[in-house]
Amino acid sequence: MAVNSAKISLYFFLAGSIVFVTLFLPSCGVSLGPYAYLTLLFYYVGLNVAIAVCMHGFAHQVAIRSAFLGFVNSLGIILLCTATSPWNMFGCYVFFLTFFHFSEFLVIALTNPKSACVDSFMLNHSWEYGAAALASWTEFLLEVWLVPNLKRHPYITLFGAVLCFSGEVLRKLAIFTAKSNFSHVVQSVREDGHRLVTHGVYSWCRHPSYVGWFYWSVGTQLVLVNPVCVAAYALLSWKFFYHRVQVEELTLLRFFGRDYHEYQQRVGTGLPFIGGYVLPPDTE
Repeated sequence: MAVNSAKISLYFFLAGSIVFVTLFLPSCGVSLGPYAYLTLLFYYVGLNVAIAVCMHGFAHQVAIRSAFLGFVNSLGIILLCTATSPWNMFGCYVFFLTFFHFSEFLVIALTNPKSACVDSFMLNHSWEYGAAALASWTEFLLEVWLVPNLKRHPYITLFGAVLCFSGEVLRKLAIFTAKSNFSHVVQSVREDGHRLVTHGVYSWCRHPSYVGWFYWSVGTQLVLVNPVCVAAYALLSWKFFYHRVQVEELTLLRFFGRDYHEYQQRVGTGLPFIGGYVLPPDTE
């Protein structure tokens, strides 16, 4: 069942993404008609009914979330490709946001299927994460209303998109490299088969998944040209990862001892102004 969860998530993400065809039908000479988008909404509702009837338990939970992310992802693509500024940049943001959450589950299900669970979508990461997202939407809407000229900087949006893409790729490469050694939760007990990973992207920095997430999160706010949230996301993400790295590296030193200490000497964390946990001199 764990292996199939990757297929289920992919199939239903694509099924939810069917609204994307609304971009291509007019170019092929097919008229969508005045009720096209209402029809697509009924399709999405029907898809959810089919999921509820045909799937149960964990498979149902995976399918319902994947279909939702696929549906909203396609709405983001449609906004990006058809709307005028600033709503096209909001479509770009929606695309990166939904794809991040879908791909987070998919990659975990592929690399470490035993640990794949509903929480692997990261949709319920924390209340702080939800509050940060709400704050970014609020700032965007207020600035569109009060200072619309602020949103007319396509090169900032493009730079943010590059950061989002790069951060996404780096994080997923980190998960693929670590495989079963990767976990969304800092482990307090070393399990059988847990190995110190120092090759691939881990030879570039000690915490590539955190580096990817850090720059992805800041990139989402550059996409929206949200100056307040760019600064807030950078500061709050930095504080989160500063404390997270301290806890994780203390654990890794307990697990791997001198091997991890030597790894610390060779490779940096990759996060700006975060050196990681430093052993007291008398314990080195």
